[in-house]
Amino acid sequence: MKKTLLNKILLAVCFFAGGFSSFAQEISGTYSAFSPYSIYGIGDIAKGTTSHNSSMGGVGIATRDSRFVNPMNPAAVTARDSLSFMVDVSLAQRNVFFSQGGVNSVNNTFNFNNFVFSFPIYGKYLDFYAGITPHSSIGYKVSHPITDPALIGLTGNVTYTSEGNGSVNKIYFGAGSQLFRRLSVGVEGIYYFGKLTKTTTMDFANTSFRTIMSGHELSLRGMTVKAGAQLDVPMGENSTMTLGATYRLGTNMRGYNKDYLIASISSAYDTVRFNQDTLHRMKDRVKFADELGVGIAFRGGDKWTFEANYIRSNATGCGYSAVSGFKNESENVRFSSGVSQSVRIGASYVPNRNDIRYYMRRVAYRAGAYWDQAYYKVNGYDVNTYGLTFGASFPVNRQRNYLNVGVDLGQRGTKDNDLIRERFINFTVGINIFDIWFVKPKYD
Repeated sequence: MKKTLLNKILLAVCFFAGGFSSFAQEISGTYSAFSPYSIYGIGDIAKGTTSHNSSMGGVGIATRDSRFVNPMNPAAVTARDSLSFMVDVSLAQRNVFFSQGGVNSVNNTFNFNNFVFSFPIYGKYLDFYAGITPHSSIGYKVSHPITDPALIGLTGNVTYTSEGNGSVNKIYFGAGSQLFRRLSVGVEGIYYFGKLTKTTTMDFANTSFRTIMSGHELSLRGMTVKAGAQLDVPMGENSTMTLGATYRLGTNMRGYNKDYLIASISSAYDTVRFNQDTLHRMKDRVKFADELGVGIAFRGGDKWTFEANYIRSNATGCGYSAVSGFKNESENVRFSSGVSQSVRIGASYVPNRNDIRYYMRRVAYRAGAYWDQAYYKVNGYDVNTYGLTFGASFPVNRQRNYLNVGVDLGQRGTKDNDLIRERFINFTVGINIFDIWFVKPKYD
């Protein structure tokens, strides 16, 4: 009866996660993310964390926890219970307050965050995991009047609007093995796929002039691999230090880049220009960047953990600055690819996992902080993000099932140097399902 109920829960979670992501993309006017900074390159790069990782500042490269699936390092899957089947799924809600000069605005989005499951392949020697999560997202709509008196004198009032939508998703699957007593290694295969649309419109109040729309439709896909390792070092009685490292190879994008120009009047449309370039045949190839990550974690038995991560990704050779459709420059805004960096720290504390009287003592409390530098520059300036995270994992029963909640408070950009300042409050909620499925029953 118990297995039947759990199977139904897992099936519902799978349909909900996949269906919600597709539904959000189909609704006209909805965004998987919303930020004027997502106009550049392939948009905002996701951290790729689960709900419990994100509430610790986004750490995970050196995390080893048998209660949760940790997809940030392929080697971490070996920390799992060798007889268990595990699922982690989460949703994210984002609230952003924009400010530039004397202009302010607010936007809210709600989207699928991650879905990952894990199970053993060969006893305690080889473990498997697979999942899907957003890799990057774009969402923006900026509108302003053109104030050039010479143009207005000829055509009347003109409104310029720039809008974008879409996302690149990531399907991943990996396996890990414990080579020696304290050394684990793993490898992960990644498939990227998605579509991004970016349009600009000049709308003339004088109906004698045609509305002009230009834009790009980018269909992207690519495959790569990621490797990871973790080394446990005893530090004394019931204390351990873990060293972790990951490296993801860069890879060329495949797909196409549609470049078009359309003029319209009333209900009639004329295509003035239409080009479709196959991305991998371009002179300047467009790539998904490589990524290097290192981490160190300290664990005090089953009670507390502290971890620090550093992640670096080099996008200078990815071709975003050279290929139309990715750079989105204007007369007043210059875009250039750069090197992204991230420093993350996080900690968790559980008063007493086995307390039978007080429920709140079995809760895992988490906190963290982070600093991110984007993979691009605007007008020669770096775009930095920093924030604080808080969260908790609430046990549902005695069998390692948890409800995870988290909050992320931070800021991106600044009002200096004519950049846009974003202050945000993000929420995540997820569930972790754990069950023992691989036990052979014995009968007397």
